[in-house]
Amino acid sequence: MSDSSNLWREPIRHTLATLAYRGGKPLRDAPASFALYRTEPTSRAPVEILAHIGDLLDWALSIARGNPTWHDTQPLPWSQESDRFFAALHALDAYLASGEAVHAPLEKIFQGPLADALTHVGQLTMLRRMAGCPMRGENYFVADIEIGRVGPAQPAPRREFD
Repeated sequence: MSDSSNLWREPIRHTLATLAYRGGKPLRDAPASFALYRTEPTSRAPVEILAHIGDLLDWALSIARGNPTWHDTQPLPWSQESDRFFAALHALDAYLASGEAVHAPLEKIFQGPLADALTHVGQLTMLRRMAGCPMRGENYFVADIEIGRVGPAQPAPRREFD
Protein backbone atom coordinates (compact mmCIF):
# COMPACT_ATOMS: atom_id res chain seq x y z
CA MET A 1 0.00 0.00 0.00
CA SER A 2 1.29 3.43 -0.88
CA ASP A 3 2.13 5.76 2.01
CA SER A 4 0.34 8.58 0.21
CA SER A 5 -2.80 6.51 -0.31
CA ASN A 6 -4.80 8.01 2.54
CA LEU A 7 -3.84 11.57 1.59
CA TRP A 8 -5.04 11.05 -1.97
CA ARG A 9 -8.28 9.14 -1.41
CA GLU A 10 -10.58 12.15 -0.98
CA PRO A 11 -9.05 14.18 -3.85
CA ILE A 12 -9.30 11.14 -6.12
CA ARG A 13 -12.89 10.53 -5.06
CA HIS A 14 -13.60 14.20 -5.84
CA THR A 15 -12.00 13.65 -9.25
CA LEU A 16 -14.34 10.70 -9.83
CA ALA A 17 -17.35 12.85 -8.90
CA THR A 18 -16.04 15.52 -11.28
CA LEU A 19 -15.74 12.90 -14.04
CA ALA A 20 -19.33 11.84 -13.40
CA TYR A 21 -20.59 15.42 -13.55
CA ARG A 22 -18.54 16.58 -16.52
CA GLY A 23 -18.68 13.25 -18.33
CA GLY A 24 -22.41 12.94 -17.92
CA LYS A 25 -23.04 16.22 -19.71
CA PRO A 26 -22.03 15.10 -23.26
CA LEU A 27 -23.77 11.75 -22.70
CA ARG A 28 -27.16 13.23 -21.84
CA ASP A 29 -29.53 13.96 -24.67
CA ALA A 30 -27.00 13.08 -27.35
CA PRO A 31 -28.79 12.32 -30.61
CA ALA A 32 -28.51 8.72 -31.78
CA SER A 33 -26.31 9.78 -34.71
CA PHE A 34 -23.68 11.19 -32.34
CA ALA A 35 -22.43 7.79 -31.16
CA LEU A 36 -20.99 6.96 -34.59
CA TYR A 37 -19.95 10.47 -35.67
CA ARG A 38 -16.40 10.66 -37.08
CA THR A 39 -14.34 13.68 -38.05
CA GLU A 40 -12.45 11.48 -40.50
CA PRO A 41 -12.52 7.79 -41.41
CA THR A 42 -9.67 6.79 -39.08
CA SER A 43 -10.75 8.82 -36.03
CA ARG A 44 -12.50 7.27 -33.05
CA ALA A 45 -16.26 7.60 -32.91
CA PRO A 46 -17.73 8.93 -29.64
CA VAL A 47 -18.95 5.45 -28.66
CA GLU A 48 -15.39 4.16 -29.10
CA ILE A 49 -14.05 6.99 -26.93
CA LEU A 50 -16.66 6.23 -24.28
CA ALA A 51 -15.71 2.53 -24.35
CA HIS A 52 -12.07 3.55 -23.93
CA ILE A 53 -12.99 5.67 -20.89
CA GLY A 54 -14.70 2.60 -19.41
CA ASP A 55 -11.53 0.59 -20.07
CA LEU A 56 -9.45 3.28 -18.35
CA LEU A 57 -11.68 3.26 -15.27
CA ASP A 58 -11.65 -0.55 -15.13
CA TRP A 59 -7.84 -0.44 -15.42
CA ALA A 60 -7.62 2.12 -12.59
CA LEU A 61 -9.64 -0.17 -10.33
CA SER A 62 -7.48 -3.17 -11.21
CA ILE A 63 -4.35 -1.15 -10.38
CA ALA A 64 -5.83 -0.07 -7.04
CA ARG A 65 -6.66 -3.69 -6.22
CA GLY A 66 -3.10 -4.77 -7.01
CA ASN A 67 -3.84 -6.71 -10.18
CA PRO A 68 -3.23 -4.30 -13.08
CA THR A 69 -5.13 -5.62 -16.07
CA TRP A 70 -5.90 -3.85 -19.33
CA HIS A 71 -8.78 -4.85 -21.61
CA ASP A 72 -9.56 -3.30 -24.99
CA THR A 73 -13.30 -3.87 -25.11
CA GLN A 74 -15.49 -3.70 -28.16
CA PRO A 75 -17.90 -0.78 -27.85
CA LEU A 76 -21.42 -1.54 -26.76
CA PRO A 77 -24.39 0.56 -27.91
CA TRP A 78 -24.27 4.15 -26.62
CA SER A 79 -26.77 3.66 -23.78
CA GLN A 80 -24.91 0.59 -22.53
CA GLU A 81 -21.56 2.36 -22.70
CA SER A 82 -23.09 5.26 -20.77
CA ASP A 83 -24.27 2.81 -18.10
CA ARG A 84 -20.83 1.19 -18.07
CA PHE A 85 -19.18 4.60 -17.57
CA PHE A 86 -21.18 5.31 -14.43
CA ALA A 87 -20.87 1.73 -13.15
CA ALA A 88 -17.07 1.88 -13.50
CA LEU A 89 -16.96 5.22 -11.68
CA HIS A 90 -19.12 3.75 -8.92
CA ALA A 91 -16.95 0.64 -8.58
CA LEU A 92 -13.73 2.65 -8.25
CA ASP A 93 -15.30 5.16 -5.88
CA ALA A 94 -16.75 2.38 -3.71
CA TYR A 95 -13.35 0.68 -3.52
CA LEU A 96 -11.65 3.90 -2.41
CA ALA A 97 -14.43 4.63 0.09
CA SER A 98 -14.13 1.12 1.58
CA GLY A 99 -10.72 1.75 3.08
CA GLU A 100 -9.32 -1.34 1.36
CA ALA A 101 -5.59 -1.21 0.61
CA VAL A 102 -4.60 0.63 -2.55
CA HIS A 103 -1.71 -1.23 -4.14
CA ALA A 104 -0.25 1.62 -6.18
CA PRO A 105 0.31 5.30 -5.53
CA LEU A 106 -3.00 7.08 -6.10
CA GLU A 107 -1.16 10.03 -7.61
CA LYS A 108 0.02 7.63 -10.33
CA ILE A 109 -3.54 6.41 -10.88
CA PHE A 110 -4.54 10.06 -11.22
CA GLN A 111 -1.75 10.95 -13.65
CA GLY A 112 -2.46 7.91 -15.81
CA PRO A 113 -5.96 6.56 -16.30
CA LEU A 114 -7.93 9.34 -14.57
CA ALA A 115 -6.20 12.23 -16.34
CA ASP A 116 -6.63 10.34 -19.60
CA ALA A 117 -10.36 9.89 -18.88
CA LEU A 118 -10.72 13.64 -18.23
CA THR A 119 -9.02 14.34 -21.57
CA HIS A 120 -11.44 12.03 -23.37
CA VAL A 121 -14.46 13.68 -21.73
CA GLY A 122 -13.21 16.93 -23.27
CA GLN A 123 -13.03 15.18 -26.64
CA LEU A 124 -16.65 14.07 -26.34
CA THR A 125 -17.68 17.63 -25.54
CA MET A 126 -15.77 18.98 -28.53
CA LEU A 127 -17.19 16.28 -30.80
CA ARG A 128 -20.72 17.22 -29.74
CA ARG A 129 -20.08 20.71 -31.16
CA MET A 130 -18.48 19.36 -34.31
CA ALA A 131 -21.38 16.96 -34.86
CA GLY A 132 -23.85 19.85 -34.72
CA CYS A 133 -25.34 18.97 -31.31
CA PRO A 134 -23.47 21.27 -28.93
CA MET A 135 -24.07 21.65 -25.23
CA ARG A 136 -23.99 24.88 -23.33
CA GLY A 137 -20.72 25.89 -21.72
CA GLU A 138 -20.57 25.84 -17.96
CA ASN A 139 -18.62 27.40 -15.12
CA TYR A 140 -17.52 24.15 -13.49
CA PHE A 141 -15.90 25.98 -10.60
CA VAL A 142 -19.34 26.68 -9.15
CA ALA A 143 -20.84 23.30 -10.11
CA ASP A 144 -22.39 21.21 -7.33
CA ILE A 145 -19.90 18.32 -7.39
CA GLU A 146 -19.91 16.11 -4.32
CA ILE A 147 -17.69 13.18 -3.33
CA GLY A 148 -19.62 9.94 -3.75
CA ARG A 149 -22.05 11.30 -6.37
CA VAL A 150 -20.78 9.30 -9.32
CA GLY A 151 -23.99 8.17 -11.01
CA PRO A 152 -25.97 9.60 -13.90
CA ALA A 153 -28.24 11.62 -11.56
CA GLN A 154 -26.43 14.92 -11.25
CA PRO A 155 -27.65 18.33 -10.06
CA ALA A 156 -28.65 20.99 -12.55
CA PRO A 157 -25.90 23.35 -13.67
CA ARG A 158 -25.52 26.49 -11.57
CA ARG A 159 -24.09 28.69 -14.31
CA GLU A 160 -24.23 27.83 -17.99
CA PHE A 161 -23.47 30.15 -20.88
CA ASP A 162 -23.51 30.17 -24.68
